[in-house]
Amino acid sequence: MTAVCVMVLGTTSGAGKSWLTTALCRHYARQGLKVAPFKAQNMSNNARVVAGRPNEEDAAEGDGFGAGPPQAESALSGGSDPRQRRSVGAEIGSAQYFQALAARAEPEVRMNPLLLKPEADTRSQVVLMGEVSRELSDMPWRGRSEKVWPHIVAALDALRADNDVVVIEGAGSPAEINLHASDIVNMRVARHAQARCLLVTDIDRGGAFAHLYGTWALLPEDERALIQGFVLNKFRGDASLLAPAPQMLRDLTGVPVVATLPMWWQHGLPEEDGVFDDKTRASGAVKKTIAVIAWPRISNLDEFQPLRNVPGVRLVWARTPADCAGADWIVLPGSKATAADLAWLRAQGLDQAVAAHAAQGGAVLGICGGLQVLGEALIDTHGIDGNAPGLGLLPLVTAFDADKTVRRSRITFGDAVGAWAALKGASAAGYEIHHGQTAQHPAMAAKGDIAREIVPGLAWQNAAGNVFGCYLHGLFEDPAVLRALFGATVPTLETVFDGLADFLERHAEPGVLDRLIHTD
Repeated sequence: MTAVCVMVLGTTSGAGKSWLTTALCRHYARQGLKVAPFKAQNMSNNARVVAGRPNEEDAAEGDGFGAGPPQAESALSGGSDPRQRRSVGAEIGSAQYFQALAARAEPEVRMNPLLLKPEADTRSQVVLMGEVSRELSDMPWRGRSEKVWPHIVAALDALRADNDVVVIEGAGSPAEINLHASDIVNMRVARHAQARCLLVTDIDRGGAFAHLYGTWALLPEDERALIQGFVLNKFRGDASLLAPAPQMLRDLTGVPVVATLPMWWQHGLPEEDGVFDDKTRASGAVKKTIAVIAWPRISNLDEFQPLRNVPGVRLVWARTPADCAGADWIVLPGSKATAADLAWLRAQGLDQAVAAHAAQGGAVLGICGGLQVLGEALIDTHGIDGNAPGLGLLPLVTAFDADKTVRRSRITFGDAVGAWAALKGASAAGYEIHHGQTAQHPAMAAKGDIAREIVPGLAWQNAAGNVFGCYLHGLFEDPAVLRALFGATVPTLETVFDGLADFLERHAEPGVLDRLIHTD
């Protein structure tokens, strides 16, 4: 039996496609159905590591990578050091990773066969079926479509063969008529799967009914026929005041408004694109302010979502030195263009703010690209990222390798001291995605200036103990780390997914979600 496909389209980016797709995945999974998410092409620097092709060493050791859920320890192969275990993996967009977990499915590359990771305004790294494709990365954008379409079809058809329901997420708007001829992510996918489509709009932006009608009107007639319902998202106020617009829209299009979803700020699911919240809320009295540097090519920012839920923690996105004033911690996050983001940091004067904070004993944390920036130098002989002097807060040097490290890891922190002493002996599961390889600076090491290596090849501290750098993404998603650093627990993803499904079920028209998957 081939799976029924439900597709979520949007009138714009940010309309709520990812959120709604995740909620639908959990809704259908709770009906006892086998469910998988799918997005043909995702453009995001928020990526997660899933099972990849096993390498020879893993195969020889009988590694079980990919056999179980991503948090399972059995999915992590033995490393050379007893404090860390790693396994080679592949990349998909974070949204599809979370959607898979909401569907109670193992995240895998078929769920997001094409991932574009922006490196500049006019250039992206292309990840096809979980692996970087230099050929596609160098190819003009419009020339990629027919090259990748067979991979997209194969991935979607394989998921349909293995599941009862596939919930598909579109991208941007399906009515971008300048892109329609080369479309591989919206209506071409919908036609191939004969998907039952919902079209969602952000009513908080204004013009929602015009957005819905205009999108529908610009589609060819055969594609309009696939639109089964309109969804109004982020509504504030009395829904009865919307009348008679929903009925007028139905008279014009034949398509009903099937859900009006109220504005919901604290649903707990990380936003897919951009800095997810400029507001600096905290639950209860503020005990710790954490400033995260919001550089232009920030990556994997979704890993900071749990910090928004820690009682007493205020999260600030820092773009100027003033944003760092009064911060207890400064965090340098991951970056898709480390050298370029370092140049931006210096142009804003944030390099001096970070250095002054560290000099005064303030806690500084660098994750992945942020770790690289904390060192003495970035060395690029392969044209991957660029050469640059670092901030010099750790006696390390990073060389960019042509091959990318992509793997899930479980580590145990060694003898951490100072501001990060609470991590000593704690274990954490996470993932690595980086071209850079970091080591002690040879000349400085020869003179005795050596960083404290907390996890071999992965984490280091300065002598004073207040500056800490680590390659592992996902630290704050690990309950043991949250307990060690904050003495706190936060809602689990399972709680978040069930909350999303509950919310959707309350506000959708009765029976509409189930009618979407009933075959004629």
